[in-house]
Amino acid sequence: MSAVKSKWSRFLIVPVVFVLIVSGCARVRRTEPPAPTPEQPAKKPAIPQALGSPNGQEPRLKVYIKEEGRVQEMPFEEYVAGVVGGEIKNDWPMEAIKAQAIIARTFVLKFIKDKGQSKYGNAHISTDIEEAQAWNKEAVNDRIRRAVNETRGQVMVYDGDYVNAWFHSNAGGKTATAVEGLAYKEGNPPYIQAVDSPDDSSLIPPDERNWVAEFSKQEVIRAVQQMGKQIEDFSSIKIGKRGPSGRAMEIMLDSMPVSAPDLRIALGSTKMKSTLLDEVRLEGDRVIFRGRGYGHGVGMSQWGAYNMAKQGKKAEDIIKHYFKGVQIVKLWP
Repeated sequence: MSAVKSKWSRFLIVPVVFVLIVSGCARVRRTEPPAPTPEQPAKKPAIPQALGSPNGQEPRLKVYIKEEGRVQEMPFEEYVAGVVGGEIKNDWPMEAIKAQAIIARTFVLKFIKDKGQSKYGNAHISTDIEEAQAWNKEAVNDRIRRAVNETRGQVMVYDGDYVNAWFHSNAGGKTATAVEGLAYKEGNPPYIQAVDSPDDSSLIPPDERNWVAEFSKQEVIRAVQQMGKQIEDFSSIKIGKRGPSGRAMEIMLDSMPVSAPDLRIALGSTKMKSTLLDEVRLEGDRVIFRGRGYGHGVGMSQWGAYNMAKQGKKAEDIIKHYFKGVQIVKLWP
């Protein structure tokens, strides 16, 4: 009888082992992570009609040179090179310069799509920094030409449209939403979020890392009046509502809230360097602002891009860190 049992045991062991192996494989298959969803092909926006250029072909721009009071026509990429020369240092890491070139190209195309032309007569865009971007052809060197050439035709898009290509000098460690940093009236675009920014280079000027700005009460009152508020005097000032990055969105003058981004512009954005404020106080007839960073804080931080490039990040990595969910497309060869 034991011999019979031994014989049948051999036949029973094989199926049991097979079942265990198969069920084990099934369990392994079930615990594997799902394959990543491939990025959908980006939809390319049309080149603005005002440029009169066929899609797929580099446009020519009519640029009002404010410093010379004249309109000059030039290839689109020549204008981009001048903007990059005006907006970022030409000895910075190449990938940071390339990110700036993509931003510059996107900025002007969105500007022309939305506005049609410059406020300066028969021109598409101008070199007036209050209207558009800085422009310095004298700063264009071989490194800038290479950065522009290697990103030729590349722009940022979100859902098939040009994005708001915002940038600033130094986020002070965290970028702002558009409503928070710019008092942007159209709400926060989905691609603009508060993100950590590596703004910690020892090369950043000390007065851009931490700064103090001082104004008289009368200067503050005049600035607030320019903003359309009725005010004659105030006896206290403090930070009101803050945004996701910690920036002041409101400054309280007594019980009156005023927009912190708008007040910064009215007081002078090179003096009140950001709304990333640590303190606001009234000392007699003087108002003291103490803060960090330089610029509105929205979009790409240039010093953050500098450090990311130093760490080996590519221009696309930099762009997609500061602009969430965007795609980079090439509009002309």
